[in-house]
Amino acid sequence: MTDSHAHLDACEEPAAELVARAGEAGVTRIVTIGTGIESCRAALAIADELDGVHAALGIDPHRASAPGEHRLDELRELLSHPKAVAVGETGLDNARAFATPADQLSLFEAQLGLADELGLPVVIHSRDAEDATAGALAGFAGTVVLHCFSSPGLLEPALERGYYVSFAGNATYPKAHALRAAAAAVPDERILVETDSPYLAPQPVRGRRNEPAHLRHTVAALADVRGTSPDALGRLTHANAAAAFGLA
Repeated sequence: MTDSHAHLDACEEPAAELVARAGEAGVTRIVTIGTGIESCRAALAIADELDGVHAALGIDPHRASAPGEHRLDELRELLSHPKAVAVGETGLDNARAFATPADQLSLFEAQLGLADELGLPVVIHSRDAEDATAGALAGFAGTVVLHCFSSPGLLEPALERGYYVSFAGNATYPKAHALRAAAAAVPDERILVETDSPYLAPQPVRGRRNEPAHLRHTVAALADVRGTSPDALGRLTHANAAAAFGLA
């Protein structure tokens, strides 16, 4: 299985221990995420050290209004590393007031331009910003991964445009009927799974710090709504992650 989105640099335990436990649970590949330049450096160092770990590097929307965070030249340099496989996470978030909408959009568009320049996929964070996210992505011709999908309003454009749609532990929560319905609707070749570690632990381990080894719980819940087995969905999403991020 592939955990397509984890924040290993934000976890309390050493990344090597988390990766080892993940392997024991059948998670053999992890994409760890940078959310700012220093986080990107940490994510890349983890990926460089550990087999099976790759990095997506970006500046998240929460940092968009902070002085000195729009360091696109540094981000471009980091993305030249062979273990850097995507730009992101980047996007828009109207659920929290950490950055102005204008600053978020400016940073988002700059990173879309960087992904286009470098021929890399983008990993998208979108909360309470469905229309604005879809609008910003309308002109982007590259590969799009909608991380931690929680915006049913984005499902139609995602399906029309062939985006990858990634589901996290929140899709396992008892009241997450809309997310499970969305997971059932995504075509086989476009579904991904993630933990978003250390956040959003799936229902069987809810309340604990999340980690990549817990991916199996989300896979089991999504396999149930898709009418398949966890093993089959694990293999499918593993292949999809390889295609999305250009991995062997």
